[in-house]
Amino acid sequence: MPRRILIVALLPVISACTSIQVTQVDPDLGMKHVCIRENPDVKVSDFIQVLQEGFARHGVTTEVFSKETGANCEFILTYTALRSWDFKPYLSHAEIRIEKGGKKIAEAEYHLAGGGGLALTKWAGTKEKIDPVIDELFKKPESRKKRADAF
Repeated sequence: MPRRILIVALLPVISACTSIQVTQVDPDLGMKHVCIRENPDVKVSDFIQVLQEGFARHGVTTEVFSKETGANCEFILTYTALRSWDFKPYLSHAEIRIEKGGKKIAEAEYHLAGGGGLALTKWAGTKEKIDPVIDELFKKPESRKKRADAF
């Protein structure tokens, strides 16, 4: 009996849950270029590169700025990314927000619940964690419907 209690108590630690919440980009907006506002507080060195590659996969060009935006910055992306540490640092939380004219048009959040627990996937790279989030941002409404019908 005590062994069962121990297993039940350790279950949340062993099985980490990844939460991804997305408000998708409306394809009718015709987003073809996004300006990424650099966040100097983010210490995930490849985060911007992963964003740029992910957006390029969906036919959206990007440029990075730190202070002033250019005239061609109709869509502004802001982000935050947090690391946790367990023998080495790893991405545990990220938020992406896209605005047009100061109004939020899309957002996404990646969260590794419980810091990843004992799951080995918590040490996966930024690309492996953020690519599915970016793909979900650009998923077309009919793709969502087909996916829902499949289950």
